[in-house]
Amino acid sequence: MNTTKGKYIFKPVKFFAMAYLFTWIFWIPAIFVPGSAGAGLMFIGLLAPGVVSTVFVLASGSPELKKDLKNKIIGFYKVKWINVFLGIGVFALVIVGSILLSTLFGQSLDQFAFTEDFSFTGVGIGTALVTILLASIIEEVGWKGYCEDSIGEYMNWFWESMLFGLFWSLWHLPLIFIEGTYQAGLMVNPLYVVNFFVSGIPLGFVITWVYLVSDRSILACMIFHLFVNFMQEKIAMTPETKCVETIVVTVAAAIIVLCNKKMFFETDHVGRLLETQFGKGSSNE
Repeated sequence: MNTTKGKYIFKPVKFFAMAYLFTWIFWIPAIFVPGSAGAGLMFIGLLAPGVVSTVFVLASGSPELKKDLKNKIIGFYKVKWINVFLGIGVFALVIVGSILLSTLFGQSLDQFAFTEDFSFTGVGIGTALVTILLASIIEEVGWKGYCEDSIGEYMNWFWESMLFGLFWSLWHLPLIFIEGTYQAGLMVNPLYVVNFFVSGIPLGFVITWVYLVSDRSILACMIFHLFVNFMQEKIAMTPETKCVETIVVTVAAAIIVLCNKKMFFETDHVGRLLETQFGKGSSNE
């Protein structure tokens, strides 16, 4: 049983262990399997967090947890759309600021353009777009369906964002060894690889903010995630500029935290996350 005296007990360590396991057992073999077979293994691995999250909820024995997942997925009427678009605007400003700052280091303003192709090879544009769309949808079902709440049950949202960003970033690790992926393309310079993994931490704060101010909507996070993935792929930023971008994202995350200190540092939900949802409601101030 997953409940104590009727109260559901979140299991973040078990979730991450299972999500990593059922992703990596497909992604690691994909390193050695070329072509469509390898792509198939990558896709199956991509499904893992969403599948694990859904199984955890359905097997929880908690009607509240099941209802909460349903509300997060289909409760469109609850979404504060202005906050979703605000999050998209913040990331757009991050890109603009990063490119402008990069000119101080010899980079070109020509980066304000769309690339002709996607960074990952071996697929057509249509397939690449579908891959980005599916990744945004599938990942968020896992990360927001169970993962973030399971961490937030035990700590404030500041430390939850820190841990989530770290483990979310490291989840991508096998991809740097799979030929044709965006991450593998970073292997030309160790700095680019380190930057990719570091950047996930401040971005974790931004996406947690989008989640909370959108009334914990998975749809809102899917839209934001899709925008981030698309802009990272299609805006012609150089790898050097993406290192600058990590600094700018960190500054943006710090500003978001400072402007939302009550949200990130309140502890009213700790130990009673589901109760705050079905009792007095969530705090999005």
